[in-house]
Amino acid sequence: MEEGPWLEVWFSENQTDHMRISLRVREILHHEKSQYQEILVVDTYELGRTLILDDILQTSEFEEFTYHEMMAHVPMFAHPDPKRVLIVGGGDGGVLREVVRHPTVAEAHLVEIDERVLAATRKYLPSISSAFDHPKARVIVTDGIKHVADNPDSYDIIIVDSTDPMKHALGLFGEDFHRSAFRALREGGIYIQQSESPFYTPHLVRQIQVSLHKLFPKAGLYLGTVPLYPGGLWAYSYGAKGAFDTVVPEERVVERGFAQFGTRYYTPAVHAAAFALPPFVAALQRPEE
Repeated sequence: MEEGPWLEVWFSENQTDHMRISLRVREILHHEKSQYQEILVVDTYELGRTLILDDILQTSEFEEFTYHEMMAHVPMFAHPDPKRVLIVGGGDGGVLREVVRHPTVAEAHLVEIDERVLAATRKYLPSISSAFDHPKARVIVTDGIKHVADNPDSYDIIIVDSTDPMKHALGLFGEDFHRSAFRALREGGIYIQQSESPFYTPHLVRQIQVSLHKLFPKAGLYLGTVPLYPGGLWAYSYGAKGAFDTVVPEERVVERGFAQFGTRYYTPAVHAAAFALPPFVAALQRPEE
């Protein structure tokens, strides 16, 4: 039968009350309601296989590298010697895949509250979840907030790759959690958190910045492009207990073997450029404005 509009299936995410993104769906691969959320994996014409949680687009095969590489490699290269890394959330496995590329890493812990997300991404998004069984990796199914609180002075880097601030993820955006993360970091440790859109959720970016500036000797944010997310421009917040290299020393690039990483978005030059903020974004780092 010739395909017509009556056979088309589309998924639409309401990114704000007045803006949405829609993707034409080739096939629904997986759908379930877990204890925590609704999980949907679809194969789309434009972006390939795509993970959707509670009707919010999370990642796709087509553009996932733009987010995962910037979440992982900026803090990893900003730290002189990261050996033990924690990823809170990140159930698709993309940040974990990038973290274990670093030869300094001895252990990378991924703490995900929803084991059904892990199962779905392992089966349907193997190019993203490929590091779940890596010898450096340990996947832990538990509440990330509790895990951080129970493990003081344990990690060189903590990366919070969470869903939007709602339901079980809401607590990851508050000062109490940031204080626990500060305690869980070793001397010189670095904290990173995805911080949503500077265009559409500037209040959230500023809220995170206020909290991190209270707790960390050094704090701020950097930017990246994520085509799937509202506005395409994405903020990443950081707090550092010691140095945070916004320009990566050349010897570190060579020692870590970056030339063999095979990144498609991140480079040391992009790392430095990510901290060159437009004035309207830079203002979000200054709570008084």
